[in-house]
Amino acid sequence: MGTGIVSVGLALDGEDALSRTLFAIAAAGWLVSAVAAAARTRLPASLTGVAGTAVLGARAAVLGWGRVATVALALAVAMWLALLPGLVRTPRARTVGTSFLVVVATEAIAVLAALVSQVEAARWLATAAVAPLVLGLAAYPFVARRFDLREVAFGHGDQWVAGGALAITALACAEVGGAATGALHTTLDYAALVVWVPAIGWLPVLVAGELHGPRRGFDLRRWATVFPVGMYAVCSFLVARVDDVGSIATFARAWAWVALVVWLLAFAGAARRGVRRTADYDPRR
Repeated sequence: MGTGIVSVGLALDGEDALSRTLFAIAAAGWLVSAVAAAARTRLPASLTGVAGTAVLGARAAVLGWGRVATVALALAVAMWLALLPGLVRTPRARTVGTSFLVVVATEAIAVLAALVSQVEAARWLATAAVAPLVLGLAAYPFVARRFDLREVAFGHGDQWVAGGALAITALACAEVGGAATGALHTTLDYAALVVWVPAIGWLPVLVAGELHGPRRGFDLRRWATVFPVGMYAVCSFLVARVDDVGSIATFARAWAWVALVVWLLAFAGAARRGVRRTADYDPRR
């Protein structure tokens, strides 16, 4: 998810070679991530596989690979339908950052459906994409009302998904609106900006939480930070385009590089952890 969305952000910023490199890395890790997530079918984190598949499909659509994007859409929808019932039957007393993946995965399907509708000239998909868009938007307050705000100051990375879930909703409004026509097009263009405002409102809160108590060491949940940071850039590019707001586009261009830095830090942390575990491995145990 994180690597794929940073790739999309760099592509929108015109950094094609760098974007393609990250896309290749994301594609190489997709299978392992999807299988690992599907193994946890009763956890919200299992929806990482859905969102990750949709993000890779979105990057393929941007490259003009319509058939690859269509296959990714079919896989994402199938995984979403298979995983969601198990999550609904397993209620949680409170939610953490990964709980917002229910919103992220649903909106990711809406985004990919809108992109495929344009690449493959399948207008009906643009209309169909409204359903997951609305469902994801409706799910957000239900998850947010149980979110423990202490996670902002003490979470280990996944707290960023609380803002990222709104950011991808703004992106879905922009993408579906761009693929639609008439009143739906106008309404969703406006909705993209309306949703973008509270999404950005999360940003200073999340940054302040990081400064409140810097976390020592590397936690795998830091990959859940990469995705929202990258999503802020991507959604801002699209919102700036559909609503013609230059200042948002300026923010998007700058934030795409912030996302790359965050990705590099997470990648370095994961690499160090892997090297350390390899060095400590004892086959006699």
